Amino acid sequence: MRVTVGMAALAFASSIAIANAAPVDLLPPGFGDPTPAPSPTPTPAPAQPAVPTPAPSGREVVQPVPSGSSSSGSSSSDAPSNLPTQRELEALSTDELDELLGLRPRVDIPAAVARSTDVVGVIGPDQGGVGEAVFVNQPAALVRAALVGNEGRYVSRWGHILMRRALASRLRAPEGFNPVAFATQRAALLNRMGEYSAARALIQSVDTANYSPAMTQAAIEAYLGTGDVVGACPTVRLSREERDDGEWRMLRAICNAYAGETSRASTDLRRIQASGEFPRIDVLLAQRYAGAAGDGRRAVTIEWDGIDTLSRWRFALANALGEPIPDELLESAPSDLTEQLAFAPAVAPPNRIAPASNAARRGILSGQALIDLYSQIAAIEEFDGPGSETATRLRDAFAASTGTARVAALSELWQEDGVAGHIMTAQAAARIPASNRYVDSAEDLIRAMMTGGFARNAGLWNEVVDGGSPAWGILAVGDPDAGVASDGNLSSFLDDDTSAGQLRSRLLFAGLAGLDRLAADERSEYAGRLNVDLSRSSRWTRAIQAATETGNAGMAVLLAGLGMQGDEWSDMTPLHLYHIVRALAASGLEAEARMIAAEAVASV
Repeated sequence: MRVTVGMAALAFASSIAIANAAPVDLLPPGFGDPTPAPSPTPTPAPAQPAVPTPAPSGREVVQPVPSGSSSSGSSSSDAPSNLPTQRELEALSTDELDELLGLRPRVDIPAAVARSTDVVGVIGPDQGGVGEAVFVNQPAALVRAALVGNEGRYVSRWGHILMRRALASRLRAPEGFNPVAFATQRAALLNRMGEYSAARALIQSVDTANYSPAMTQAAIEAYLGTGDVVGACPTVRLSREERDDGEWRMLRAICNAYAGETSRASTDLRRIQASGEFPRIDVLLAQRYAGAAGDGRRAVTIEWDGIDTLSRWRFALANALGEPIPDELLESAPSDLTEQLAFAPAVAPPNRIAPASNAARRGILSGQALIDLYSQIAAIEEFDGPGSETATRLRDAFAASTGTARVAALSELWQEDGVAGHIMTAQAAARIPASNRYVDSAEDLIRAMMTGGFARNAGLWNEVVDGGSPAWGILAVGDPDAGVASDGNLSSFLDDDTSAGQLRSRLLFAGLAGLDRLAADERSEYAGRLNVDLSRSSRWTRAIQAATETGNAGMAVLLAGLGMQGDEWSDMTPLHLYHIVRALAASGLEAEARMIAAEAVASV
């Protein structure tokens, strides 16, 4: 488990307090401050007699030289002493010239429309978020450690979904945690999770005038992650940061082009290219993108020869331009990059299948999004390429005339697409009646329904499946109406478990214990039988135990995310699953706790 990263700060918090909303000052800024003394009213100077305008004549009128000026017509005090020479002026970039002349755009937001940073986020409790005050009275060091120490990859798809909802919630910062810094850390974690759209929405809820350098960087990552290069322009053009890295300079040039200053942008990009400081492919992509902004006439050919790595910059601009990326670069690229192909409008639907399936497995994409993708493929006339057969099976899974035909289509999808097949068939599985006729497919039907949260539909199968079977194990933790697990069924499940080290049974035991669905004597018996010690203590277990005792949903989710890090369910320990399920259930997130436990049992 990768939960030790950033955990050193957990020592700062011996307990977690119950979150109470802090009193809000309803008075506008300035009330209660000492009233400034009135400024003295200046006495108007006596009016000067008007100077008569000379009548026009045929002779040249010479403007008189001002008094105090030298014979050359200029005073030594008129011109600044630090003006650059002509050569230095020619060497300045347009941004440097703007800085010199004071022409940089300013961020002037009237006080009446400026947004407060007291509460930052985009979703409320009625939309799946957590309460805005859940972190107010929590230790700032603990919250910061849980955010910074989280790498953003989780063994649980439902855990990923829950983390996204919590991070994007409208939240007040903990006392002692700067609100902008708190929002920045949340956005940065969303970026690491591959949730660039959520990160962008969170960042956009803060006025640009309040951006810190860290938030500016998080904003650029979010905009590039979504392929919205021009969306970063307000951040870049209004920033007062002094940065000289290539990405920043090229972004500035692109933004200048889309602000109507195409000649200026072209000049800046030529300077960057001529400097030789940055890879040629990066500058060419920037020139191509900037050239689409208006009257740019320069043709730019993108050549990938000699390029062996695919950076975030190259990936974002190439996809935005519809520029094909060589297959060998895509194959060696990190998955958090290639998953974004699922959202690239310039990529043909058949080419988005693999990245979309991977994104769905992680929780970035929903089952409905996969269905929409295959619907687009089915709409392509006379297309028989990748995905066409899957689209046909998916249609049959929903619309075949008999239940037998629908289950047959579902089975083919599960065999072909694995987890992604279960995710996109959740609704279709929920339409299959609980019957002995389909008992052979019961485990997969239940598993598919659980991926979509159709727990009550899945619970109807309790009357059909055998006690102690794999299907029973999923329902034992996933069904909201399931009671205490019987000793006989649990024993049968353990006896038939063939997973490595009986991990499936150990996770089922942890889930049942976390949901309080085991009798006390049976809990002790099976803990010894499976060699699971739920009493072991660490900084993380003590912190999440405190969240459990106070029922704080925000801290429960944040600490659960820290404990769910990993790539496979084999990275999850029964101890961590027990505390995660228990903390979520105690903080009002019992449905999410059940879905995570059911996912664990179904996935091993």
